[in-house]
Amino acid sequence: MAGLTCAVYLQQAGIEALVLEAADRVGGRVRTDQVAGFRLDRGFQVLLTAYPETKHLLNYSQLNLRAFRSGALIHHENRWMRMINPLREPQSIFQMLASPVGTLSDKLKIVELIRRVHGLSTHDFFQQSATTTIDYLVDFGFSDEMIVRFFRPFFGGIFLEDALHTSSNFFEFCFKMFYSGDAAVPALGMEQIPLQLAGRLKPEQIRLNTAVDRIAGNQITLASGETVQAGTVVLAVDAAQVARLLNQPDPEEEAFNHTTCTYFAADHSPNRERLLILNTKRASPVHNIAIMSDVAPAYAPEGQTLISVSTQGLEMMDAALLTENIRKDLLEWFGEDVKSWRHLKTYHIPHALPDYGPGSVHLPLQLAENLYQCGDRTAYPSLNAAMQTGREVAERIIMS
Repeated sequence: MAGLTCAVYLQQAGIEALVLEAADRVGGRVRTDQVAGFRLDRGFQVLLTAYPETKHLLNYSQLNLRAFRSGALIHHENRWMRMINPLREPQSIFQMLASPVGTLSDKLKIVELIRRVHGLSTHDFFQQSATTTIDYLVDFGFSDEMIVRFFRPFFGGIFLEDALHTSSNFFEFCFKMFYSGDAAVPALGMEQIPLQLAGRLKPEQIRLNTAVDRIAGNQITLASGETVQAGTVVLAVDAAQVARLLNQPDPEEEAFNHTTCTYFAADHSPNRERLLILNTKRASPVHNIAIMSDVAPAYAPEGQTLISVSTQGLEMMDAALLTENIRKDLLEWFGEDVKSWRHLKTYHIPHALPDYGPGSVHLPLQLAENLYQCGDRTAYPSLNAAMQTGREVAERIIMS
């Protein structure tokens, strides 16, 4: 997404970039597969419509976005609780105040938190000194109850780590994005986002299945042996690939948070509220559930339901055992119907998000004269950061 964004901004300035893509499709981690008539995003993903970068560059109408309701349905010790955003659904204000998710003081502190982050720009968030998210929440005065029942399952699912050691400035940024916009998916799957950007380039500007072997100065040598001369090179790859391509020593291994996404097909939806479903029991194989076809019907064939179950932090994964353990837990939630759910596919994504703790350093975008890098690993983990760094590199090239 960073490389595509960079190429699109260059195109708008009259500079035709050549995108060399090792895979068979553009988009990197933002991909959608079609399996048995279902659309399966590679890992549960959403577009936060309040992202400044996506608002500026993407055409939301063409993506035909389908939004989740703002809030969450929470499963806690065999009971259901709801946390609805009253800014998006004003009629829910009394339901939110009465919710057992947290105390009245907790709900008032959420209003205080909204006020705190409301006026901050993306730049402002990441100029602040930071602590861990868990320390931030405790210092803010949120109760253990509120942290366990809402913040840990909700933001643990966003960060893909339950300890909430992720930097507090990234938490504030995400919090603002969630309360001020929608969490949505394109009607035909998340891959429509990179496809929309690719569609703004000429077909000859994108070469798929084109792996790069090495880069020396302005000469790019492909795995096929072909060479390409470039006036400027932009690397939209991970740190290990940067080192390999430039023939540099192996870098210190990048830390990533992992996730595993298990997809099921069902004859009908177990819950039609269009809310993200959270599990406070984080030892369970079920962390978050999204009933994708209730939000975006084209994700499933007519008369069928697509259910996404996310499990984070798995180092090693036995898909069959994980699927069986998920079924066992969800039988207690939704009853005997779960036995008839059909397993479609399991995606294990070890490099889902760069780890972003307090003190994380944003990397330089320019590596040498006429050599740049971009991607969320150079800033903070999100689609917004990938596109932001792609834009910033394009601007530097345009101005050079």
